[in-house]
Amino acid sequence: MQSKFSQRMLPPAVLTLAALTLGLMTSLPARAENAVDCGNAPRAQWLSTDAIKAKGIALGYDVRRVKVEKGCYELYAIDKAGARVELVLNPVTGAVAGTEGED
Repeated sequence: MQSKFSQRMLPPAVLTLAALTLGLMTSLPARAENAVDCGNAPRAQWLSTDAIKAKGIALGYDVRRVKVEKGCYELYAIDKAGARVELVLNPVTGAVAGTEGED
């Protein structure tokens, strides 16, 4: 005698597709964060935190905090619309290397 549960089981292809989709969705945020590469220049070649803050201000942001994370400068700032933003800047050139969302 079969139970009602076994009669309503999903086909294996649907389960496989669901598992792959879930795996892809959970791996994408980690890859996006790691996609920013600021190189590995020695600290002696880096711009000062004041110079990096000035770059953020010149771009139109109200810079609240500057910190070093994974070889990059991170600026926590407020944009012109009043939204919180996190900019990732190259420590040598000061160029914007990416942005990260607030969690």
